[in-house]
Parts: sequence; structure tokens; C-alpha cells
Amino acid sequence: MKKENKSVIIWLLSGCVLLFLMVVVGGITRLTNSGLSMTDWHLVTDTFPPLTEAKWNEAFEQYKKFPEYQKINIHNDFQLSDYKFIYFWEWFHRFIGRIIGLVFFVPFVYFLIRKKLDRPTINKCIVLLAMGGFQGFLGWFMVRSGLIDNPDVSHFRLSLHLTFAFITFAYTLWVALDLIYPERNVYKIIPLRNIARIALVALLIQIIYGGFVAGLNAGLIHNHWPLMSDGQFIHDSVFIEQSTLVKNLIEGKSGVQFVHRTFAYVVVALILFLYYKGTQVSLTRNQSKGINVLLVFVFIQFLLGVFTLLYSVPLALGLIHQIMAFFLLSAMTYTLHRLSK
Repeated sequence: MKKENKSVIIWLLSGCVLLFLMVVVGGITRLTNSGLSMTDWHLVTDTFPPLTEAKWNEAFEQYKKFPEYQKINIHNDFQLSDYKFIYFWEWFHRFIGRIIGLVFFVPFVYFLIRKKLDRPTINKCIVLLAMGGFQGFLGWFMVRSGLIDNPDVSHFRLSLHLTFAFITFAYTLWVALDLIYPERNVYKIIPLRNIARIALVALLIQIIYGGFVAGLNAGLIHNHWPLMSDGQFIHDSVFIEQSTLVKNLIEGKSGVQFVHRTFAYVVVALILFLYYKGTQVSLTRNQSKGINVLLVFVFIQFLLGVFTLLYSVPLALGLIHQIMAFFLLSAMTYTLHRLSK
């Protein structure tokens, strides 16, 4: 690490921490069904929650005009105190998003003025700023889908919002790693790099399907392992919920859960294969450390997925499962970086 890059690295890693926190809060927001509590979006006036009882009542009355209240919560003796709870999590999620915007933009301008960024890093940071702006749009796009007729957000939009947050985090970490390890890696191992790339793609597919499962509440059925309900590896319901097989695998609750639970084996197998191939070549300490941590994390994540399913997605387990996905992606990003550059 070059000394002059230290402040830039701290800035980028701080962004990673905030992105991690935002996804965690986003997970709580989803698991507590809080995502549709704020029915509009304003850059400035929504910065703080309502500060008076009159403002709270005004926000609550606005919420009552939308499908989630009219079709679901009106039957649940839903009171203002309940509304304040779900409002908090959605507000907090958006508030962190605003903080991330400031944390990325203000230091970026400062580093530009102080000439602390070289041209490649400037270009990467511009990409990061664009990704952050697009992520904000995706959040609005997702919430919008649950405010029209259906009192739930589209699982496609939710997964897109979630997956893009993971990708933004991984790219931010990659840019920081470029500065932490500025010298080209003379121990770049092409075969291992290629396996790691395939494993990363597989992990992202698994994250996408994790978003599908969350959006469809597909973790609340077939709460058995290693087989689905009725002792079946592929339950009959996988083929009958939707009109075609493709729709069953991307829109049916049983089909989506089947893909997510089965594809986990693929992710584990690829990382095991990466570990096995790594034992056959000479690795640097950082490369070896990355692969070893990756192997430990993928087994922890697999077990968390099993228990989250068996216990029908309790809030704590569902949240820990999502947090572990972040750690797994971090280890994957680090390992691929050390095998590539």
C-alpha cells in the first residue's frame, strides 16, 4: 500500500461498511414487511421521520390509501404504533442511502481537488457514483411495484435491487484492493482465476435466487431438508404453480425454492474444486488465505441456509443468512483479486 493512498482506501472501505449496513437494514425492512410504509419519496423532506403526532397521523392516513393497508393490514387491527415501527425501518434504510451518497460524493470531490486520485481511480470512482445513483432508482422502482394493485413488491425488482447492492459493494471493495495492492501480482494463476470467476458468477446467481425467495416468501414452504415436502427431491408443486416450466422456476414459490436450495450445492462444489486445485500449485500467503476463508464461509452459509429453511425463516436466522452472503461475496472478491492482479 502506498502511503498517499491510505486516506482513499479508508474512504472506499468506509463505503463498503455503509453498503453492508444498508443491505442488513434492507433485510430487516423486508423481513418485517416494512418496505411499503413510505408511499412517496422526497430527497429533502423525507430526511427525518415525522416529528409531531399530527405529522404521524398525516403519514398514516396517506399509507391507508394504498393496497398493503387496504388488503392486508386493515384486517390486522393495525394501529399508529404498528405503522411507526414499519416506517422506522424503511426510513432508516433510505437515510443510510443518503449518508452513503454524501460519504461517496463529498470526499470524492475533496480528493479530486487535492489531486489524490490517479486517472484510473477517478474513472472507477465515477462508475461507483453512477452505480450508487442507479441503486437509488432501483429502490424507488422496487417500492413502486407494491403501491399500485398488488400489496407486495415484485420479486424480480426486489432481487435486482438486492443483487445490484451486492455488486456495488464488490466493485467498491475491488477498487480499494487495487490501491491496497498496487503492484502487479507476479503469481497470477490463470486456471485458478478462471475457476474463481465461474464461482463468482454462480454465487451471484445464487444471490439473485435468494432475492426471489425473499420476494415470494418461498422460504415459508417445504421446510424440510435434504428433501422437499413429502420426501420428494423435486416436489410435485414445482411443476404446477405456473403455466410453463420456465415460469415455475422463476415465479413459482416451489420452483424458486428448489433452484435456490439445489444451486447451493453447485456453489459449494465450485469452491471445493477451487480449494482442491489450489492445493496442487504454489500459492502466495494471501492467495491461500483467501481460498481457505472462502471455503469456511461457504460451509457456514450452506448450514445457515439449511437451518433458515428448517425453522421457516425466523427474523434472526434470515438476517444472519443474508449477512453471511455478504461475507462470502467479500471473500470471493478478495480471492479473485489475489488470483488475478
